[in-house]
Amino acid sequence: MAELIGDLEDKRARHNADAESHKRLRDELNDKTKEWAEKRDQLNAHVRKLIEDANGRRENRDKLNSEVREAKAKRDEWNKKFNELSETAMALRREKMPKSGLSIRKFKAELRALEKTHMTSVLSAEKEKALMKEMSMLDAKIKEIEREIEQFTEVRTAEKDAHEAKDNAEDFHRKVSELAEKAQSEHDAMLKLYEEADGLRKEADGAQEKFIETKLAADDEHHEHIEHIRQVHDFDKIIAGIRDKTRKSRKDKDDTSAKREADEIYEKFRSGEKLSTEDIMVLQKSGLM
Repeated sequence: MAELIGDLEDKRARHNADAESHKRLRDELNDKTKEWAEKRDQLNAHVRKLIEDANGRRENRDKLNSEVREAKAKRDEWNKKFNELSETAMALRREKMPKSGLSIRKFKAELRALEKTHMTSVLSAEKEKALMKEMSMLDAKIKEIEREIEQFTEVRTAEKDAHEAKDNAEDFHRKVSELAEKAQSEHDAMLKLYEEADGLRKEADGAQEKFIETKLAADDEHHEHIEHIRQVHDFDKIIAGIRDKTRKSRKDKDDTSAKREADEIYEKFRSGEKLSTEDIMVLQKSGLM
C-alpha cells in the first residue's frame, strides 16, 4: 500500500510541475499579448491622427480648388470684358481720331532731331533761318494734333477701361496660379499622409495577428494548466481515500484484537481467576464491566 501511495504521489508531483510550467508559459504569453495589444492600439491611434490630418488637408485642397474655380471665372469674365472694351476702343479710335497718317510720336522725334542739329551744328544764317522755320512748323503741327487728341476723351476712357480690365484679368490669373499651387501642395501632403497611414495600418494589422496568436497560445497554456491542476486534485482525493481506507482497516483490525482480548479476560473472570488492574481496564473499555 505504501508503494502504491508513493507511486501516486510521484505522478501527482509531475502533474503539479507541469501545471506550474504551463502557468509560467501562460503568464509570459499574457504579457506578450498585452505588449502586442498596446502596440496595436498605439499604431491605430497614430493611424487615426494621420487620417484626421489627411482629411484636413483634403478639406483645404477642396476649398482651394473651389477658390481656383471662382478665380478662373473672374479671370475669364475680365478677359471677356477686356476683349469687348478693346474692340470698343479700337472702333472709337478709327472713328474719332485724326485721319492724318502720321503719328504725333514721329513729329516729336523729328522736332528733337532738328533741335539737336540746331544746338550742335554751325549753320549759315540762311540755313539756320530755314531750320527754325521747319522747327516752328513741326511744333505747330504737334500742338494741333494734341488739341485734337484732347477732344477725344471717349477714346481715352475706353482705352483706360480696357487697360483696367486687362490688369484685373492678370491679377485673377496670378491668383489662379497661386491658389492652384497651394491646392496641389495640400493634395500632395494629403497623399503622403494617406500613404503613411496605410503603412502603419499594415503594421497594426500585423500586431493584431500577433495579439490573436499569443492570446490563443496563452489560452491553450491556461487550459493545460487547469487540466494538470485537476489531475493533481484527483490524485489528492485518491491518495486521501487510500489513506482513510488504510486507517479504517487498521482500526477495524485493532478493534477485533481488543474484543478478543476482552473476551479472554472476561472468561478468566468468570472462572474465578484474579484479574490485574490492566485486565480490569481492558474490560471496562470493552464495556464488559
